[in-house]
Amino acid sequence: MPMSERSFLGLSAAGFHPVAYTQWGRDDAARTVVCVHGLTRNGRDFDPLALALAGQRRVACPDVVGRGRSGWLPVPALYGYPQYCADMTALIARLGVEEVDWVGTSMGGLIGMTLAAQPNSPIRRMVINDVGPFIAKAGLQRIADYVGKDPVFEDLAAVESYLRFVLMGFGRLSDSCWRHMAEHSARRRPDGRYGLAYDPGIAEAFKNQPMDDVDLWAVWDRIQCPVLVLRGADSDLLTAETAEEMTRRGPGAKGNVRVVEFPHTGHAPALMSEDQIAVVRDFLLDA
Repeated sequence: MPMSERSFLGLSAAGFHPVAYTQWGRDDAARTVVCVHGLTRNGRDFDPLALALAGQRRVACPDVVGRGRSGWLPVPALYGYPQYCADMTALIARLGVEEVDWVGTSMGGLIGMTLAAQPNSPIRRMVINDVGPFIAKAGLQRIADYVGKDPVFEDLAAVESYLRFVLMGFGRLSDSCWRHMAEHSARRRPDGRYGLAYDPGIAEAFKNQPMDDVDLWAVWDRIQCPVLVLRGADSDLLTAETAEEMTRRGPGAKGNVRVVEFPHTGHAPALMSEDQIAVVRDFLLDA
């Protein structure tokens, strides 16, 4: 399937910045899917899913600003959901469509929820991967303990070893999946060694406010589109209780929410194995 690396300019209070995205499938596909990654990740995490969808959909997988091939903001305090939502709105405009389907992992799911809750939202169907409208501070603290660090690695094997540890919640992945993530999660440093492909400044939001539970039920209650909620059975970010409550409130009150739980997985299902891809593909193509 056709795959290309593209970019556009986003705008923050500090000026313009490049936002990179990978596109799979044809420009004239009947529908478009936008896949948005988690806090420290990048759009290439979705390569296996995008490839599975590209025969029937155009799939755009952005690197949220500060990650992957996208630019870094000169003022770390600007990293946050208002900026992320503005950039994703610009991406939808660049794609030239009035509707999109959304797949969001963790941070990407929260961006999707925020956009889907707005009046006249362009999001038609949404997959939320291991995040919800209530996040306990214990899960946030675990992420805060490693995000923003800037370790240095001698080679890609060391990068892969690090990712296998900090992302163990992704579940039982093949060696080729871990290698793929390492290749796209590393940036080459001037000294020839490797760093992680994200701006350590994205951790600014964790440093400047007290760690507490996050309650976004008011956002969830405004969403009207059908939602597929994915949960790792061992997740500390999306509890079983919150996932169940999501089926009763907001779009769930109208029977528009389905929850699927994956065993032997924490935060967050990687969406790289065939069983996980099949669940997402069936939901998106069923409409």
